[in-house]
Amino acid sequence: MKQTVSWVYLALLILAGEAVFILPFVLPRIFRPTVLEVFQLDNVQLGFCFFVYGIVAVVSYLFGGPLADRYPPRKLMAIALWMTAFGGLLFATFPSYLVLRVLYGYWGFTTIFLFWAPMIKATRVWGGANSQGRAFGFLDGGRGLTGALFGLLGVLVFLFFIVDNVDVASLESRQLAFKKVIYSSAIIISIIGCLTWFFMKSGVEEKEIQIEKITVEQIAIVFKLPAVKLLMVIILCAYVGYKITDILSQYANEVMHYDQVKSGQVGTFLQFLRPAVGVVVGLVIDRFKISLSLVCSFAIAVIGGLLFAIGLIEPTNTALFLLSVVVIATGVYAARALYFAVMEEGRIPLIYTGTAVGLISVVGFTPDIFAGLVYGYLLDTYPGELGFQYVFLMLVGFSVIGGLAALQYFRIYNKR
Repeated sequence: MKQTVSWVYLALLILAGEAVFILPFVLPRIFRPTVLEVFQLDNVQLGFCFFVYGIVAVVSYLFGGPLADRYPPRKLMAIALWMTAFGGLLFATFPSYLVLRVLYGYWGFTTIFLFWAPMIKATRVWGGANSQGRAFGFLDGGRGLTGALFGLLGVLVFLFFIVDNVDVASLESRQLAFKKVIYSSAIIISIIGCLTWFFMKSGVEEKEIQIEKITVEQIAIVFKLPAVKLLMVIILCAYVGYKITDILSQYANEVMHYDQVKSGQVGTFLQFLRPAVGVVVGLVIDRFKISLSLVCSFAIAVIGGLLFAIGLIEPTNTALFLLSVVVIATGVYAARALYFAVMEEGRIPLIYTGTAVGLISVVGFTPDIFAGLVYGYLLDTYPGELGFQYVFLMLVGFSVIGGLAALQYFRIYNKR
């Protein structure tokens, strides 16, 4: 019975873990060309929305981390889901650029302050002392599958409600179809919030993983841990790679000349690669040193980035394009599945997981602030394939730095 409850706990953790990001990130990733059109934005403007999100998120990471060490994760996560879904009602009105930036700031609060650190702590609790790789691999793989299914559902809803052929449909027709996608997503997110509140119970007494109060001195002790500082660099570099995968559907549209539906399908295909990588990581990674596997994932990301950056992919070479997508996704998604799994290896105390995650995330997830702006600027300043090549060179550079930081992590915590 305990094991059944444990797997129900993990399933709800996975559903909640991706559902909260569907509206601000997954839909714009899969439908990027459509989002740019129906909201009448350019790449820099969309990037600035992510910039506003990132600014609010940085503050939310810092204060939300200690909050996760004081209150039950399931309750914080459920509230975050409901508040995020509520923002979808405004999103569906196709607000002005100013209002859209405010909305992304609001989502920066709901998805991070109340959600992020509780999710990581809940995952660490499920993994115990010996299954951190499985826990975080299954979490990210499962979140990827959830995102892919949302993406597939979104594409189907979009196609169902669009009146004309997608290539000749009017702006009003596209907006109507995309509005249905947003409403469908918001309803499902709200339902997942209810399930999380009532049924996401691990069998571990919640008081055992909570503290009454956390002091500045305790935060300072956590900050001084070498693992915390190295994870700041590792996650920052890995997250830049993850953010850059947002443009692959746009690459399919502008360089490979796919229409909006086919480019959306590329984004959905990418989302299905994420669970495949996460599940494989979860099944095998606990047999190896997780930090060393993290080094390998960055090396794969470097190879994938170079395949795009050197300009070998021609519009007619679909096979090479798909192969390159698979390679880059393998490296980026493996790194994403592993970077929090090394917390146990780095001897970060479980009871201070929320605080540690908050401190790490303040630096590690700053790409939410700058990545969208930088690659938006590169794509608008250097139209066509050249802009994309510069973006993927950016991925290569950050992956090299991340790999070196992961190698240092391995050396420190695996000395005889």
